Amino acid sequence: MVRKIITYPNKRLFLESKAVEKFDEELHTLLDDMYETMIANNGVGLAAIQVDIPLRALLVNIVDEETKEQRKEDLLEIINPQITPLEDTKIVCTEGCLSVPDFFEEVERFEHILLKYQDRFGAFKELEAKGFLAVAIQHENDHLNGHLFIEKLSFLKRQKFDKEFKKQKKLKKAQ
Repeated sequence: MVRKIITYPNKRLFLESKAVEKFDEELHTLLDDMYETMIANNGVGLAAIQVDIPLRALLVNIVDEETKEQRKEDLLEIINPQITPLEDTKIVCTEGCLSVPDFFEEVERFEHILLKYQDRFGAFKELEAKGFLAVAIQHENDHLNGHLFIEKLSFLKRQKFDKEFKKQKKLKKAQ
């Protein structure tokens, strides 16, 4: 089932999500619904809080470099993530967010991370991620901690965002 994505400035996006303790059918349904929601909205990642569920669960499914397709077999279901940067090296990527629609900006993130997490059944896993995959994981993990990528913008870029956001809001009201 495709769920409604909550969008900025909804205050619930700034809640810190709670650890998942039950790896049951309810969690599996949430993860399945999140996948459908992410795909329906052309996303590459989605955190549970974005569908108004404050649990430490997120999905990442980036586009395959060779086929240029998003394949379900590449889907990462990440529960209770813990991220450790493996190098101080950072990269700049243009990010967007399903909870901040129609806005894209460059953000700096760690290029190489170690991710420790649990899968949908509670099994503990580890994954080393680099490049865009590392960026996507960090972006979604920020949601679990109550943060949006726009908070990482410089003062001037944040002012630009606020101005564009208010302008879009006025246009929507006028329609």
